[in-house]
Amino acid sequence: GRYLSHHTSPHTHPPMATRKLIPLLDRVLVQRVLPQQKSLGGVIIPESAQSKLNEGTVVAVGPGAKDKNGNLQPPSVAVGDTVLMPEYGGNNVKLGEEEFTLFRADDILGVLKG
Repeated sequence: GRYLSHHTSPHTHPPMATRKLIPLLDRVLVQRVLPQQKSLGGVIIPESAQSKLNEGTVVAVGPGAKDKNGNLQPPSVAVGDTVLMPEYGGNNVKLGEEEFTLFRADDILGVLKG
């Protein structure tokens, strides 16, 4: 059988609210842009009728991944970039009260400028 060890770690974990996720390899942490709740005329649109926006802001990026020759390829996006994400895919991550999606850099469709 396996026994769980209860040794004390020298690393103490900060409270959840102050925790920060640092993506590994070529992963990118994105916070999805929430759709506006009102239309231009001030009429509230039900959430079911709103199109899901596949736009988000990059909040963290990994250092990159190595190519077949062992060279580090830095990620093509940077923190603060507004990106276009695929409608499906990625891993949903909740840190504190905020929700994020973790994608591989290859899954990001593009960077939105302007």
